[in-house]
Amino acid sequence: MKLIIYGAQGYALGAYEAIKLLYPEYEMDFFMVTNLEGNSESLGGLPVRTIYEVSSKLGIDDKKKTKVLICTPVNVQDEIEKTLYSNGFENIDRLDSAKWASLMRGFHAEYGIFKNLSDMSAGDRMPQVFVYCARSHKDRALRENIKFADNIHYIQVGTDNTDIRIGEYFDNEGDNISHKNPNYSELTALYWIWKNKLFENKDGYYGLFQYRRILELGKEDFLRLCANDVDAVLPYPMPYEPSIHAHHERYLSQTDFEALRKAVETVSPDYLNDFDRILKGRYLYNYNIILAKNSVLRDYCSWLFHILERVESLSEPKGWERADRYLGYMAETLETIYFIRNKDKLNIAHTGCKMLM
Repeated sequence: MKLIIYGAQGYALGAYEAIKLLYPEYEMDFFMVTNLEGNSESLGGLPVRTIYEVSSKLGIDDKKKTKVLICTPVNVQDEIEKTLYSNGFENIDRLDSAKWASLMRGFHAEYGIFKNLSDMSAGDRMPQVFVYCARSHKDRALRENIKFADNIHYIQVGTDNTDIRIGEYFDNEGDNISHKNPNYSELTALYWIWKNKLFENKDGYYGLFQYRRILELGKEDFLRLCANDVDAVLPYPMPYEPSIHAHHERYLSQTDFEALRKAVETVSPDYLNDFDRILKGRYLYNYNIILAKNSVLRDYCSWLFHILERVESLSEPKGWERADRYLGYMAETLETIYFIRNKDKLNIAHTGCKMLM
């Protein structure tokens, strides 16, 4: 059966590789996009073509029969679906977070590079779990009503920069960097957890979600944590081509990247070789979301924030002279480097990331 993947970034590449492995009956000859601006001319060894080029070459019956899977962030899928229908495509499906997680579970079960939490056995001991979901007063209301478990709490980020108050907790209480939220983004909540909560229960699991990005964890998953001595749970990493460094060139300037590398070299020189090696790899942990043992999260935060603090003084313009979330983007790179570098020391499990609209 003919299948066209719509998209040419991480979601599209990951879906292509998983489908190619798990569902060989699908015939995929190219990727399709609205336009080539910001996209490569090829991906996964296949050409990337515009919908207008494809539409002009396919007959009406071929368009109706060919399945199109939209593999893009969910916030642009409505518009893409309208474009597909207007160009004669009718057999359309969307890659939502549940389908993405299912594909990644199957893919990584075959390759064994990144462990699936769902493949682990569940025990009968429920750990103490404390998760904080970062939200800002600028966030748009969600389309769907989400009922969080009792151990998941909203924390307002950037509280110092507004008189509006939302949520249960606030990132400007206690030891905090709330005023730096424009550059640190959701990380001001992670800093607050590190400085104000990790001393409360040294045996518990602590985590950070974002307002629209949360780890998919149910009761059975929590029961797997203690039974398998899981150190950290992360979202399935996103594959990029040719490397994650090339992906981050879309978000970070060369001078910012050089400041990041210099900060790693200065603060944590034993990580420098891993920094260079892992950035040449394909997998990136997005979104800065995590659930981890108290001790693991404490060590990670100490490493992370000392590097980011150094970046603030090295970058041009300096961190206190700008407001563009650049440190939040850098943290995704650093999270990837930290956990991939320590993958043989830590028991890291992976699960899906639910994308809320």
